[in-house]
Amino acid sequence: MTQTNLPTLADAEAICLQSGARLTRLRRQVFMVLLQASGPITAYELLDRLRTERSATAAGVYRSLDFLVAQGLAHRLESRKAFIACAYPNHPHVSQFLICRRCGNTVEVEDDRIVSVVGEWSQRLGFEVEAETLEVSGSCSTCRGASMRGVVSC
Repeated sequence: MTQTNLPTLADAEAICLQSGARLTRLRRQVFMVLLQASGPITAYELLDRLRTERSATAAGVYRSLDFLVAQGLAHRLESRKAFIACAYPNHPHVSQFLICRRCGNTVEVEDDRIVSVVGEWSQRLGFEVEAETLEVSGSCSTCRGASMRGVVSC
């Protein structure tokens, strides 16, 4: 369960250029940390990684994360209070994630059938959707294999 199609810095720059947004030095660095992270990362973990390179503040990191989320370059995982680079930044979409509760491995998937079902139920019930992110917790194949061999964690 690995995310293989992550965007590049060039993709982020092109998306920002197209929307007229400015990818500042700090925003660029925050994005690069998200790309290099092995999974979702909290703002404070991100801040710790950036402090080794330059002085960064919590406020600056949070503003950069807000910017990246607004541009569709990153997502906030509510259940983890963490951030992850968007696997599909070239078009707007509803976020759907498979999250291993053991090792934290997170994969973004995109399935319009889920969006359609949520839309149908919302309309049927008169529910106004304000935000739509689906986070599915479970165990990845690696962790399930490890537990079958008697190993508790990855």
